[in-house]
Amino acid sequence: MSTDILEVARRQVLERGDGLSAAQVLDCLTLPGHRLEDLLALAHEVRLRWCGPEVEVEGIVSVKTGGCPEDCHFCSQSGTFESPVRAAWLDIPSLVRAAEDTAASGATEFCIVAAVRGPDERLMAQVREGVRAIREAVEINIACSLGMLTWAQVGELAAMGVHRYNHNLETARSHFTDVVSTHTWQERWDTCLMVREAGMELCCGGIIGLGENLEQRAEFAGQLSELRPDEVPLNFLSPRPGTPFAAYPHVSGTEALQTIGAFRLALPRTILRYAGGRELTLGDLGTRSGMLGGINAIIVGNYLTTLGRPAGEDLELLDELEMPIKALSRTL
Repeated sequence: MSTDILEVARRQVLERGDGLSAAQVLDCLTLPGHRLEDLLALAHEVRLRWCGPEVEVEGIVSVKTGGCPEDCHFCSQSGTFESPVRAAWLDIPSLVRAAEDTAASGATEFCIVAAVRGPDERLMAQVREGVRAIREAVEINIACSLGMLTWAQVGELAAMGVHRYNHNLETARSHFTDVVSTHTWQERWDTCLMVREAGMELCCGGIIGLGENLEQRAEFAGQLSELRPDEVPLNFLSPRPGTPFAAYPHVSGTEALQTIGAFRLALPRTILRYAGGRELTLGDLGTRSGMLGGINAIIVGNYLTTLGRPAGEDLELLDELEMPIKALSRTL
């Protein structure tokens, strides 16, 4: 029997639906360049078999920007760095308009994000009011990303009807202390477990290009597989002025695509979402290749502190590729 990693993945992942281990992901990440097309083709087959052809479209908005007390070295919203981002709050009418604009783009998911360690009562009250106002104004799934939670806060968000909660691990456990010092990887993991236990869908991914080596990137894929999130957003570092990672290089397009293919084979049944940094890392052609290499969800429009592609361009690409947008009725 062949020991070629792609032949093994065809039997294990495509035929049986069992994701690759961390060691097997590393084999995919170290494939020679001439095997990239084969990797992406297999990842696309896996995505179609275990997730189907639909693409989930999401918009995000920041309800509280900047001034975060944490020192995530990639983030321009940290109040510990000399960054051009300043603290600001979004009012409820603006939040509702953002949700309406997101729904009008064809998206079915709208995520409310806050730059905090975890929500205080002021933020929970803002989210409570915002979720109620959005639900009265427009039909769309509401997700939140509010940092680390207590069990009581998890329960309250679930009771509000929050559909999905995002809390990224960001990187492999072995690399985390090189990225963040003000909280631990375990604290993030514990919040993710509480979200799953409360019955909300879990969105948990991270950022590629934080100085991790390929072994740590494979480790990260294995840890995500163990956590079994409903969605994994894949970001590629966009170095921000004033942060400790400001001088880090962009991930190359080839490396990014190889990572996408490998993560799809590790997570065959998971929503794998294009997130921040893809515009600079991949460009238009690379974005297309990723959609044909395992990606089955995208964030449209702008991100929290960086610009994205216009929503219309992404929707035109999906139409050209004959990839249907996931209907709201299928996600409620």
